[in-house]
Amino acid sequence: MGEPDAKGNGEDSPSPKGGSRRRGVVHILEIRCKGCGFCVEFCPRGVLAVSERYNAKGYHPPEIVALEACTACRLCELLCPDFALGIEALGQAPVPRGRTANAPSGGTADAPPAGAEVEGAR
Repeated sequence: MGEPDAKGNGEDSPSPKGGSRRRGVVHILEIRCKGCGFCVEFCPRGVLAVSERYNAKGYHPPEIVALEACTACRLCELLCPDFALGIEALGQAPVPRGRTANAPSGGTADAPPAGAEVEGAR
């Protein structure tokens, strides 16, 4: 398996023939999952399925059944009400949940960094 270059090109990026190759890695925090199934139901590529095993809380967490199909769309991550899923996009720097790539360091898209002056605050 080849390493993607700085632009994300490599074995884990879309193929020039129009097919798609894996572009993301799904991380599941089973202890947080309450088994709602949103991630499974709304994954456009069928990457996840409800597992038959139970987590520590007695729920059926998702399991990865087709990781090679993951396109790192982050839909599962966005829909999870328990913050039990995280997507690591291959070939890109990770963006923590709640932040945007162009938000100021230490801030979110909605709030300025701690200690920053806000216009009209005085």
